[in-house]
Amino acid sequence: MALAIALVLLAGGLWAFQPWKLFTHSTVDEALPAGFQVAATSTTAAPTTTAAADPTAPTLTAPTTTVAGPKVLAEGAFVNAEHKTSGTARLLEQNGARLLRLEGFSTSDGPDVHVWLSATKSGSDWKAYDDGHFVKLGKLKATDGNQNYTIPADADLTGINSVVIWCDRFNVAFGSAPLSL
Repeated sequence: MALAIALVLLAGGLWAFQPWKLFTHSTVDEALPAGFQVAATSTTAAPTTTAAADPTAPTLTAPTTTVAGPKVLAEGAFVNAEHKTSGTARLLEQNGARLLRLEGFSTSDGPDVHVWLSATKSGSDWKAYDDGHFVKLGKLKATDGNQNYTIPADADLTGINSVVIWCDRFNVAFGSAPLSL
């Protein structure tokens, strides 16, 4: 009977803590989505007349180039919390769509790790990020690399102060980055 109880406790502990994740890493390298690409458009040179030596001879003006790209609403560098975390978080907007981009990102693996936007300031107590207003963006795609997280159109970003890498199973922050909207 004692052996059966010990095996159940061991299985439960392995499920909860997943200690093998201390030794695992994953990498993703996502490009910006098509809607967030920097797009260059140019107009062709148009003939104009000048009052030079031959006022009837057309001359060409230089082409006009405009560059449109995503607007950076906020950005910040990650700081450690429960786990070593590094990289940059950028909150981008283009054509009414919003996106969180993690660049040069790295953290530890863990069970049930998610990406949130939080009203709690970066660098706060690592258990406080779920105490106030937060927006869940989804499960962490990988422990390392460049990643994109779509922000729902109806998400209220009022009072958001940070992005946090959050472990739902243990209610702790792995790391956070400040965002000043």
